[in-house]
Amino acid sequence: MSSASESPKPVPVEERLFSLVLALLATQTGLTKNEILSTVQGYRQQYSSGGGNASLERQFERDKDNIRELGVPLETIEQPGEPGNNQSMRYRIPKGAYELPTDVRFTPAELSLLSLAATVWREGSLSGQSQRAMTKLRSLGIEPDEPIIGYAPRLRTRESSFEPLDAALERRSVVAFPYLKPGEARPRVRTVAPLALVQHEGRWHLYATDRTVDEPRTFLLSRIVGPVKPTGESFPAEDRDHAADAIDGLRRVSSSQRALVRVRPGTDAAARLGNRYGVSDTERTELTIPYLDHHILADELAGFGPEVVVLDPPALVEAVASRLELVVARHRATDDAPHPEEAARG
Repeated sequence: MSSASESPKPVPVEERLFSLVLALLATQTGLTKNEILSTVQGYRQQYSSGGGNASLERQFERDKDNIRELGVPLETIEQPGEPGNNQSMRYRIPKGAYELPTDVRFTPAELSLLSLAATVWREGSLSGQSQRAMTKLRSLGIEPDEPIIGYAPRLRTRESSFEPLDAALERRSVVAFPYLKPGEARPRVRTVAPLALVQHEGRWHLYATDRTVDEPRTFLLSRIVGPVKPTGESFPAEDRDHAADAIDGLRRVSSSQRALVRVRPGTDAAARLGNRYGVSDTERTELTIPYLDHHILADELAGFGPEVVVLDPPALVEAVASRLELVVARHRATDDAPHPEEAARG
């Protein structure tokens, strides 16, 4: 039996972000920071009614950035007569941003399938924890709107290296993994002491002490190309907010690099990039995007196809163009390949 003095088990980050999005969708008037920290799954387990929630508030600030980077439009509402007061400020996600265009129509058969899917989603989205959170919101006089059951926030799937790195963090274990940087032909094995796992610009990063140079380094999880293996060595805990250090460092890098892109209004690119970078004008065609790595940004922008034109910097223009040229070349190669029956006839 666990003692009352034991710390509550950490809630997985996706569950916390999901619960936060669900709660912010559930209210039209918004929730204060205190209401969020005391009621939402993933925060309330760590919340202290007597104060001393500074680290939890910093986590909430990081989570706000994370869901915005995922393209979720988070609004802040200041109370009349209290401009700039963070404690009275309210947060919400406008459900109108998720509504389908008025010209989209479904056949009766399609509506039946969607209704069935919504029923399945209702059972999955309103878990026991969610039901209890809704009950607590109602006790605060906040009546959640029923249509939230139809919304499934898009949270990026974690890389396979996340779980072993998370376990290493908890155990303070030194680990090693193969890491492939852009432009290198082969991965190099990195031996590190994990300090924090953070999400920035919608991607997971490991902040760790690189044992080769004995200095903190940040690693993109998607570039870990093999198993994460414990070395058998451990390291001492430090009384420091390493996650905040990691985010600060990533923000410094991204704030020093800007990309200028032109998006086609009314497209998926305009909606997703606009929401992520706080552009409320849906007719705006040029966006300035901060970025960490032009290789990663090039992959994303190329995925939008003709909906995006990159204007600057030149290295990003070239990187996106090379990706699109590769797609064209592969399609041509597929089109030129003989049909299997023709190949069999020789």
